[in-house]
Amino acid sequence: QVQLVESGGGLVQAGGSLRLSCVASGRTFASYSVGWFRQAPGKERELVAAIPWTGGTTTYADSVKGRFTISRDNVKNTVSLQMNSLKPEDTAVYYCNADFPVVGGAGGYWGQGTQVTVSS
Repeated sequence: QVQLVESGGGLVQAGGSLRLSCVASGRTFASYSVGWFRQAPGKERELVAAIPWTGGTTTYADSVKGRFTISRDNVKNTVSLQMNSLKPEDTAVYYCNADFPVVGGAGGYWGQGTQVTVSS
């Protein structure tokens, strides 16, 4: 069992930065692939960024490449998302996910979400 708690959301002007953090409980955090998803009003939840359990190549949505950076710390059981050059279209509720072998599966774990609002 893994419990995920996100923090770091808020209101920021376009061009600004935010850093989201997700703290996981449980001793097997390093065994999971982790990622960030987001859901804007009226839209489906979409993958933003992910790191596999192997610690290998990260994955990013095309819309955030070059602006967002995902990282994980298996000692502190955390996964972070550094978001720079934010745009109004980045406004959404952001969710942390842990799953195996890839994120977003039916049996994974989700946080409660944190709101990110980018004003123009």
